[in-house]
Amino acid sequence: MADFHNSSIKGKVGGILMEDQKLVEAKKELETLRVKVEKAEDVKARLILEKLAEDDRKTKAQNEMIAHVNNQEQCEKDFKDSMKGIQGQITKLASSKQALMKRLTSCHAELESKRAESTQLQQKFKIYAEIPEVEVKYTHQEKEGNDQPIRGVFSISQRPITLLQGGQALVTFEEENVASQILKLPKCSVACENTHLNVMPKRIKLDPAVKFQVILEVSKKKLQVSNAPRSMPVERMRDQLEISFSKPSRGGGEVESVNYDDRSGTGQITFLHSGVAEDLALRKRFCVDMNSGVNVQISLDVNHKLLMFQTFCGTPTRTVLLDGINSTEDDEDLQDHLEIHFQKPSNYGGEIESIKYISTGKMLEAIFCEDMVKTEA
Repeated sequence: MADFHNSSIKGKVGGILMEDQKLVEAKKELETLRVKVEKAEDVKARLILEKLAEDDRKTKAQNEMIAHVNNQEQCEKDFKDSMKGIQGQITKLASSKQALMKRLTSCHAELESKRAESTQLQQKFKIYAEIPEVEVKYTHQEKEGNDQPIRGVFSISQRPITLLQGGQALVTFEEENVASQILKLPKCSVACENTHLNVMPKRIKLDPAVKFQVILEVSKKKLQVSNAPRSMPVERMRDQLEISFSKPSRGGGEVESVNYDDRSGTGQITFLHSGVAEDLALRKRFCVDMNSGVNVQISLDVNHKLLMFQTFCGTPTRTVLLDGINSTEDDEDLQDHLEIHFQKPSNYGGEIESIKYISTGKMLEAIFCEDMVKTEA
């Protein structure tokens, strides 16, 4: 009985000890869980804070993204508007370029037309005149003082010329009305020995000709100096020229004025009295005192003026061109037939002043003279 009791007490004590041990372990486990919960709470709180911070950053990023999107949309809108404006400007520039190209083409065409017209006018009014040498005959002297320049007046007139081709003839009538009657006829039938020739009267257009007058004045007191050295100042050069040309021992005389151009090495000496320049000009060279004697070229001062320059062109009123003459007859015989035909009033002709026929294969320049008005004394 006692053993049973002891064993029961031991059993109870053992059970109590085991429960205490379990309780201790449970407390330890609870403490461990509490620590874990606290850590978990800390982690949770940290995570919540991080989440809030991330939410703030996310919100900020979203706002920035929305702003960027809006900015991008605005930029795209502005770009489209700018592109529309640029496209409009391109269209305007293209149309303006097209208009300018049309205007440039028109200007080029007008320029070519003007150039062609200018070339035609230049060829029409260009002067190809060979002036022959003519002996000058002294007629009279005008009463002028000794200091007056020697003056010469020359009137030059170019005679109009036309080229007479083979198979053509020129007929000059004494009366204008005869020529005008012949020009009204489309053709004239000229009787020859064994045949008739149909010739066509035509009006002549003369090449442009000119008239002008040239006045030459040779000074008796002025001398032109050239080929002067340019090795000293202008004022000193003037002084040296004046000193040299003032010496009577060298044929000089009292100098009134000196002009000198250092760029060209030319000058002009004006003497007080006439005759000195004329005598010196015959030498053609003169020694000027410098560091060493220098020979300069001298000549009389000559001025020329062109006056009354006139260009003219027209048609002769008494001359008719006969074209389309095809004949194998002798030139003189055919010319006689033409003269006989156009002298007859029945053929609307009249008195002939001159006639010239050129056969096929030949050419001749016909020179026209002005009609001189006859006056009775």
